[in-house]
Amino acid sequence: MRPTLEARGLTRILPGLKPTTLVKDIDASFEAATFTAITGPSGSGKSSLLYLLGLLDPPTAGDVLLDGYSTAPLSNDVRARLRLKHFGFVFQFHFLLPELTALDNVMLPMRQLGRLAPAAMRERALRLLESLGIATEAAKVPAALSGGERQRVAIARALANDPRVVLADEPTGALDSKNGAAVFAIFRRLADEGRTVIVVTHDESLARMADRAIHLVDGRRSD
Repeated sequence: MRPTLEARGLTRILPGLKPTTLVKDIDASFEAATFTAITGPSGSGKSSLLYLLGLLDPPTAGDVLLDGYSTAPLSNDVRARLRLKHFGFVFQFHFLLPELTALDNVMLPMRQLGRLAPAAMRERALRLLESLGIATEAAKVPAALSGGERQRVAIARALANDPRVVLADEPTGALDSKNGAAVFAIFRRLADEGRTVIVVTHDESLARMADRAIHLVDGRRSD
């Protein structure tokens, strides 16, 4: 079966008087219904690899294939459209808009994509919040939510457009161990439901909840 996402010779080098290599010659395949953890010491290139896989950063060399199709030659606008349709992102800090309710934060990506009518967007956002156990908090702004609740809203927002690929960068880094384990359990469930889930983490105990780990050292695979 063709992988949903594939990295081929993926490399990112920051230019300058002394160029910095963030990721070097990464090959990896990511199938549907799998949960992959990206691990490694601080500064090993974990986040850089995730941003390349999510089409947030362009590679210096190599390519990211989506359903077997090259993304390297695509324009920034086309890459942005692919991200909106096919990828969901969760970060260490939730980045929810403080002036919007939880419900409105979840609806934002749907408004950007423009596929659903307003009533359908609201219904979907409520279903997502309910599936994550926080439908009762839908009318609250982020400041009125706990850290774990804010991260669940961020996950709901990442799922707003029903992405096939979910990428998360240290999503438990600002949470206690109980909430961190609960968030990882959500990612486990998303993979079991058929999505391709890729999570950067420094926590080896949480990484063991994934199907496999890609371990980086100095921007290269060492697993």
